[in-house]
Amino acid sequence: MKKIGSFILCSFIIFSSIGIGNGHSYAAESKTDLAPEAKSAILIERDTGTILYDKNSHEKLAPASMTKIMTMLLIMKAIDKGTLSWNEKVRTSEYAASMGGSQIFLEPGEEMTVEQMLKGIAIGSANDAAVAMAEKIAGSEDAFVEMMNKEAKALGLKNTHFQNTTGLPVKDHYSSAYDMAMMAKELLKYEKITKFTGTYEDYLRENTDKKFWLVNTNKLVKFYPGVDGLKTGFTNEAKFCLTATAKKDNMRVIAVVFGAPSTKVRNAQVSKMLDFAFSQYATHPLYKSGQTLGKVKVSKGEEKFVHAVTSEPISVLTKKGEKMDNLVKEKAFKKNLKAPIHKGDIVGTLTVQKGGKVIVKSNLVAKENVKSAGWWKLFKRSFGLFTKS
Repeated sequence: MKKIGSFILCSFIIFSSIGIGNGHSYAAESKTDLAPEAKSAILIERDTGTILYDKNSHEKLAPASMTKIMTMLLIMKAIDKGTLSWNEKVRTSEYAASMGGSQIFLEPGEEMTVEQMLKGIAIGSANDAAVAMAEKIAGSEDAFVEMMNKEAKALGLKNTHFQNTTGLPVKDHYSSAYDMAMMAKELLKYEKITKFTGTYEDYLRENTDKKFWLVNTNKLVKFYPGVDGLKTGFTNEAKFCLTATAKKDNMRVIAVVFGAPSTKVRNAQVSKMLDFAFSQYATHPLYKSGQTLGKVKVSKGEEKFVHAVTSEPISVLTKKGEKMDNLVKEKAFKKNLKAPIHKGDIVGTLTVQKGGKVIVKSNLVAKENVKSAGWWKLFKRSFGLFTKS
């Protein structure tokens, strides 16, 4: 058996009608201008990240409330890691309650659960709830903004910089259509998020005399079949913006529009982009999110192995009717993995190749925590007396 530090490569060929994937772009092949009245736009297939349409997608522009996609991403990450729970109470500070713009009219000292706050953010684009959650997670909005910019850097986003959690107008706060699509792609790894972003109407403070009606700012949730997110935006500077996602059959796409002149034009252009994606392309799933693909050796841990699972749905994309064969899938597990290991830590990589070209590449992550072993367990294990794995 090889040492712990070695890479383990597992390859096998599959024969099926599945094709193009990660990093590929069909954008140059599109002859139709799908968003003629937008400043910038992009259309991608979620699982593979394939770009289906592109218009000035790297231009730095004001994102308005689409900023809250990153805010929601950090909330979902905290819940997934267990540092935040759905039923946990969040207290509203005077600062959070003072936010203008879209809001759920939180009062200083008012408490809501994390789930209720997220409803306010996802459905009603509530600035006060966004700041309250930022303070809950990071201690202050400034500290949370640091987390947002750190996450943007970790995602490789080169044209994004945040100054607040809400998207309210401020100098040096910008993003791009491409970067927003990548944030949305990451957010959609947390499948529960569309329970919120895909809800058209709901209520807060039910059974009180301050019952509050929430109506989704993204009207496509109601009027375009399959749309279940994600976030609208508007300021005088940004104009009308939308990062939308829709799922039909096995295919989920993300469409982003910056700077449309009206909500009607914004929604029409996003609808046209979605129509184009679903009429021209097909997604073929390989693995579900969270599917176990192997075990990785861990040194000096309570357990000798950690399960490696997919961090997102893994699929390949083809044009409709196109068939491709002989895909090669490879799993490379990380070397020198030492405890402690935390759930969600990267422990390997999955790649899919066609004709020697990588068409899908995605991280494999730890399914569970592995604590460091105590000295006595390590002592017994070193002498072969401790056999439990």
